[in-house]
Amino acid sequence: MNNAWILFPILFPLLCGALIGAISFTQEKPRDIYVTLVTVINSAFILYLVFSRSTLAFRAIQITPQAAIAFRIDGLSMVYAGLLALLWPLASIYGFEYMRREKKQNAFFAFYTMSYGVAAGVAFSANLITMYLCYELLTLITLPIIMHEMDVKALDAGRKYLMYSVCGAAFAFMGIMILMNAAGTTDFVYGGVLQGVNTAGRENLLRAAYVVTFFGFGVKAAVWPFHGWLPTAGVAPTPVTALLHAVAVVKAGVFAIMRVTYYGFGPDILMGSWAQYVVFSFACWTVVFGSIMAVREQHLKRRLAYSTVSNLSYILIGVTLMTPEGLTGGLAHMLFHGVMKIVLFFGAGAVICHTGKEYIFQMRGYAKKMPVTFGCFIVGSAALMGLPGLCGFVSKWYLAKAAVDSSLSIAPLGVIALIISAILTAVYQFTVIVPAYVPGKNFNEASLENVHEAGKCMTVPMVVLCCLMVLSGLFSGPLVSFFTQVGSGLI
Repeated sequence: MNNAWILFPILFPLLCGALIGAISFTQEKPRDIYVTLVTVINSAFILYLVFSRSTLAFRAIQITPQAAIAFRIDGLSMVYAGLLALLWPLASIYGFEYMRREKKQNAFFAFYTMSYGVAAGVAFSANLITMYLCYELLTLITLPIIMHEMDVKALDAGRKYLMYSVCGAAFAFMGIMILMNAAGTTDFVYGGVLQGVNTAGRENLLRAAYVVTFFGFGVKAAVWPFHGWLPTAGVAPTPVTALLHAVAVVKAGVFAIMRVTYYGFGPDILMGSWAQYVVFSFACWTVVFGSIMAVREQHLKRRLAYSTVSNLSYILIGVTLMTPEGLTGGLAHMLFHGVMKIVLFFGAGAVICHTGKEYIFQMRGYAKKMPVTFGCFIVGSAALMGLPGLCGFVSKWYLAKAAVDSSLSIAPLGVIALIISAILTAVYQFTVIVPAYVPGKNFNEASLENVHEAGKCMTVPMVVLCCLMVLSGLFSGPLVSFFTQVGSGLI
């Protein structure tokens, strides 16, 4: 296969998404078929590359002797691209039903489809410069769908998202430039680009650059105190929030931190230093903070947003351990959290779409009329809590094991944070589920008169993903083996 084929999953959705605006579909069904075909074809191609263990590499533009726009497939990119390929078509199908009552549907699906291509660009970037450019473009391409409603709340959310993201990217850029000046390249190499480079006298500068880069990319990964944009962005349509929280944007932040830690600066110069202590401590605190805020929040989508804040730093606990085992656990949770969280947002969106209710206390007794939606919500919640037999248990087990086996003196803080968060996760998820099934005394059954189950475009993706949660929990061996190889730099 010609190496230029690596550009296909990047350019194909970009061009096809732009064509939606040019074609100006006047009917929903042809447009929905078109979007489905585009996303399925793109996902099929990405999955082919992943399962065939393709090693395509393509250098598009040589900007300077040190910097180029280049793309390459390695083990880490396979995990992120595989997550995109798995969830994007299902999220698009879900969006067809959700967006039926919305205006400007063509514009929505145009940007939604183009976002797929940009996210694939982040996944397949061969160096920090290319990843940074695609990362910034992802901010711009997702901004219109966050602001889709164009009301006061949507505009405020868009401004906040843009301000946080651009400022974070500026800090990340400074760190990248310092690294490129020291190493002479930003091409991804497992173990980091500083291997074999004389860093004598510059260690603390490089460690400071790493911390700045960590927090810069950590904006999209919702690291405290730069998490504020994420709950606010929940005003966007649910297909967008599912995209933000489970697939593209926040996972791009986590993915970028994985790249700069293991393939940029490298663990050798960071391990045991003050820089590692800083980033690990912030990850642990963010896990606990996000869970506490989720317990306090009564708006369902915002509660799930704070849950995302917490769970993203589960991944970062693994990453900042800076061991192959930590990266293995982080990769597992990146994939499994995407599946779990998108189901939960799909469930929340189904309730909001068909009842107009957004607050938890308004959903008493709803499980009786929406059995599939709340049944899937239970499975997603159980997985998020880490119940054995489901995928969430697998990733949390490997994260905790990596922390226990680590030589980092404060690694036990990671285990404590995971345990506290697991308890709080049970609290904030059960307080949604229990009233939905057991509304209590003096409940007015008449209030359920207009409540009904979501349509197949919403329920089928939820059921499919619930099956994946169970199967990946019971038969996790092949996936964990693959993550272990990636975490060890063998792929």
